[in-house]
Amino acid sequence: QVQLVESGGGLVQAGGSLRLSCAASGNIFKSSAMCWYRQAPGQQRELVATITTGDSTNYADSVKGRFTISRDNAKNTVYLQMNSLKSEDTAVYYCYLNPDITTVYYWGQGTQVTVSS
Repeated sequence: QVQLVESGGGLVQAGGSLRLSCAASGNIFKSSAMCWYRQAPGQQRELVATITTGDSTNYADSVKGRFTISRDNAKNTVYLQMNSLKSEDTAVYYCYLNPDITTVYYWGQGTQVTVSS
């Protein structure tokens, strides 16, 4: 069983920065695509950023140029650097792991990010 533990959320003023971390247990991290999702109150969960096992990245249009996803396979950790934060970035941010060539997936428990305007 894989466990994902997010950290780094908090309250920040608009224009500020935060870095989220997600640490994975087990030994499948290196062979897994990793994603960050977010869910604002009353809204559906949306995909924010993806990083593949080959370090290819993809971003939602709303965060392009402001957010950066990265991974450290030695630490089994994926990061989301968030800059120039806006009030509309306020949400619970979730880490997601999907081992390659499987339909299995795992979610973290989420970390709250609140951006005050």
